[in-house]
Formats: sequence, structure tokens, C-alpha cells
Amino acid sequence: MSATRYTYLGPEGTFTEAALRTLPEAAARELVPMVSVPAALDAVRGGQAAAALVPIENSVEGGVTTTVDELAKGDPLMIYREVVLPITFALLVRPGTVLKDIKTVTGHPVAQPQVRNWLAAHLPDALWESAASNADGARLVQEGRFDAAFAGEFAAATYGLEPLVSDIHDAANAATRFVLAGRPARPAAPTGADKTSVVIWLGDDHPGALLELLQEFAVRGVNLMRIESRPTGQGIGNYCFSVDAEGHITDRRVGEALMGLKRICPQVRFLGSYPRAGVTPADTRPLRPGTSDGEFAAASDWLARCQDGRF
Repeated sequence: MSATRYTYLGPEGTFTEAALRTLPEAAARELVPMVSVPAALDAVRGGQAAAALVPIENSVEGGVTTTVDELAKGDPLMIYREVVLPITFALLVRPGTVLKDIKTVTGHPVAQPQVRNWLAAHLPDALWESAASNADGARLVQEGRFDAAFAGEFAAATYGLEPLVSDIHDAANAATRFVLAGRPARPAAPTGADKTSVVIWLGDDHPGALLELLQEFAVRGVNLMRIESRPTGQGIGNYCFSVDAEGHITDRRVGEALMGLKRICPQVRFLGSYPRAGVTPADTRPLRPGTSDGEFAAASDWLARCQDGRF
């Protein structure tokens, strides 16, 4: 395995590259752009890279389904950490282009909902066609295949373009969450402000099946931060669930919830416990009474005493 190489969704100039460069460890790695999320993750699975940074969630569009699906299938990977990057777009054009010249625009599919209102207001007749990434859209503009691309302003210099309009966004405080995924390993020690991600498969479809899964978290006081259903490919109505929960696998409440899921589900894929981006222990919500590690330990000790006749 190449311990000195990280892959990311390329080409150069993507928001993913910008997010990766915020990680201190990235400065000591060779950063290799890949043509797609599957290619970036498969390089890790194949040992050509130590880890890959890929987008997984956007505050406007929701889950990045390609990443969610790729983490649910194939050889297991584990999330080491996350990065949350504020997102604003620039309209990148070839030098000399003015707004009235723009008949075709491009960008990543996740970008379109974030600039839809601006596009309707300023370029209502422009034809949109999606690109593999925002930076790839910039490359296509450079090649003359489109008139403009929505991308990060930092991509302009890479592709010989200029920002015709900057700071474009339909939603204030828009952000994208990225995850650094590598081969399975022991999770990092808990920080007190952690997140645990899993993929859960239903055993069979019956009334209350999803409720049964959710109760494993609820009765132990584990807050869910995201739950997303995804088709398994096994037929209409056959779904798995991608879940982010507050806490670390070493927290008693989280560990017991995962054990509960394992008892009732045919498959549970652990995707990792890792620090929440930009969150400290002081920022986390207070635990519900009865769900701290100390209270779980006290209850376990009480049960042992009862079994020994020492109650």
C-alpha cells in the first residue's frame, strides 16, 4: 500500500481537493486526482493509496448517493475523519466572455440545485449539462465545449479561465461534508465529540421494520444525525439504510445499540467512529439521563450482583 498517497475526486481544482488541503496530514502526501468517487475509493481498496477524500453530503442537495452506495458495497472501507467546507460558486468563463454570450453551462449535478435560482434569474435560456465534477466542467469550458461552468473560484487559474460572477449561491451557509476513507483499522480514540457511521440492511419487509431499527438507538439515548435509505439492487422495495449517529463505538450506549442492530439485522457494516468536524465536547448536547457510560456500568454491576445473589 502507498502510505504517502491520498486520492480525491478530481480533476485538479475541485472542492474536494480544496477540502483535502485543509487536512494537516495532506501536506506530507502525494495528492492524486481521480476521475470519479468509485475510482478514488477503489485505489484505496487496491492498495494504490492510503486513503481517499470524497464528498458524502451537501446541506442543500442532501446525500451524495454515489459515495453512500460505494461505501455500502465492495471490500469494506472505514471513515477516518470528516471535513465540512463552505461552498460558494463562481461562474467561470474564457477571457472576454460576457453574460449575454453564455448559451451553455455545466457543473457537477450536486451544484445545480445550489445555483438554480441564480441561473433562472440571470441566464434563463442557458442549457445546462452536467459534468463529472465542477473542475471537470471548468476543463470543458477551457476546451470550448461549454460557454461557462459553475465551480470554485480557485479553479479559474488552473484552467485559464476567469470568474465572470463570484459568490453565487441560492442558500446561505451552504456547505459540503467530505469523508476521508481508508482500509479498516482500529478507530481513533474518542474525543467526546464524535460520530459513528453504519449501513444497516433489513432482514425482511414488515410493518414496523424500520421502527425496530430506530428503537435500538432511541432506547439507549443515541441521537441520529442522518438516516438515508438506498436501494440494494436486489429488487424494487429492497433497501438498506445509511446512518450517522452521535457518539463513538466505545461509548456504551453506541456499542450496545450496534450490538442490538447486529442481533436483528442480516448485515450491519461499520463505517467508522471519527471526530465531528468543527465540533468540540463543549458543543455537544447533554446526554439523556441513564445513558452515560457510568450509568451503563452501574446497571451491569447491579445485574451481576443479582445473578450472584448479592442484591
